[in-house]
Amino acid sequence: MRFPSVVLRSIAVSSIAFRSVLLRAGLALALVLGVVPLAFAHAVLVSSTPADGASAPAGPLALQLRYNSRIDAGRSRLSLDGPAGAGQVLKLDADPAAQDRLAAHIEAMPGQYVLHWQVLSVDGHVTRGEVKFTVTGQ
Repeated sequence: MRFPSVVLRSIAVSSIAFRSVLLRAGLALALVLGVVPLAFAHAVLVSSTPADGASAPAGPLALQLRYNSRIDAGRSRLSLDGPAGAGQVLKLDADPAAQDRLAAHIEAMPGQYVLHWQVLSVDGHVTRGEVKFTVTGQ
């Protein structure tokens, strides 16, 4: 059976249009799937006070960690290794407005410190890390 050339051209044109629509839909889906995970990324440490490798004077010291996303402070923790011993769990400062931060205060004496952090991000994943700093004499 032979189809008239007008019918064949119509099928070819609609086939090209269908492929174009399919390609655009596939690209849109790939873009959405590529961007959505970024919105639910794990909490990553953005900054700390004191900064990693920094020095701070002895005495009262405010510790602050800021993350790239909201965290669940109630299920997060800070612990400190220093001259007074290892694994000292720190009491977190309560600040409901700071949903992307952890903070604590210590009385720091001279020596080397490692601040260990563990946070639960809003995507449900736990991330961990550490910040090393030195406290110098007054």
